[in-house]
Amino acid sequence: MKAVVYTEYGTPDVLKVKEIEKPTPKDNEILIRVYATSVNIGDLWARNFKAISPSKFSMPFPFWLPARLYFGVSKPNVRVLGSEFAGKVESVGKNVKSFKAGDSVFGYRGQSLGANAEYLCVPENSLVTHKPANISYEEAATIPYGTLTALSLLRTVNVQKGQKVLINGASGGIGSAALQLAKYYGAEVTAVCSTPRIEFVKSLGADKVIDYTKEDFTKNGETYDLIFDIMNKSSFEKCKDSLTPKGVYLLASFKMRQVFQMMQTAKSDGKKVICALSSEKVEDLVFIKELVEAGKIKAIVDKRYPMERTAEAHQYAESGNKKGSVIVTMA
Repeated sequence: MKAVVYTEYGTPDVLKVKEIEKPTPKDNEILIRVYATSVNIGDLWARNFKAISPSKFSMPFPFWLPARLYFGVSKPNVRVLGSEFAGKVESVGKNVKSFKAGDSVFGYRGQSLGANAEYLCVPENSLVTHKPANISYEEAATIPYGTLTALSLLRTVNVQKGQKVLINGASGGIGSAALQLAKYYGAEVTAVCSTPRIEFVKSLGADKVIDYTKEDFTKNGETYDLIFDIMNKSSFEKCKDSLTPKGVYLLASFKMRQVFQMMQTAKSDGKKVICALSSEKVEDLVFIKELVEAGKIKAIVDKRYPMERTAEAHQYAESGNKKGSVIVTMA
């Protein structure tokens, strides 16, 4: 089978289409013919992890070190990227009960990756379920990563109907999913993004949009029950006055400094810092599928590339110009 392989760290040019061995499903696995996969931040980091220093890494050093060892110190250990996928089941292992040949599925591989290939084997009980019936394979491949992460993190703060929520970084995979999930829970959502992505976040249902190149949300006098800072671009100090008396500053990416702030504010009855790690479950992916079919979660594809142009897809994803998801079609 064909796959997009990289044997050295570097720019998108290290990605090459090569023939590799087609996998055979074990007794508890399903073999999927991959139709589409996305290019997300994890793919970009993994492709050139050698350049991701502890300071550039989005998490504290204790998380960076095992990640560096896992992906490879001098050259990649994982040689096929792709964490999100959508496709059709080709065959199943003899112990598989939940899927059969011909089922349309979508899912998330996490750091295991491997979806940039024509075929993929995954365990039946991993993060895979039936594809939402009302969207394409390409759209389905944009859903799992951001929505699973956003759902897990938002549950830690129990977003309620009528709350005011600000999402700093609302146009990325996690941010755009958090925006839609917060709306589903009944919150009033303010989205912060750059000028080119304003129409994109509006299309996702944001009640208000702030262009951070023109306005500092921490200085406009508004207060929020929750400020969800996706990529740790602000700080608790800057956001304190923008939080209600019991408001929460929630981080998806954080350093040890924010961990210490969380420990300090945990004892307070007032404003709090929460640094949360995502905990993905297949039950959550099934719930997300239902939300997509109910029209509560949209999938917006910006650009599509065939497998042979995966390097171009990475270049575009890194350009800062994307408005939605970047898809690579394997079929």
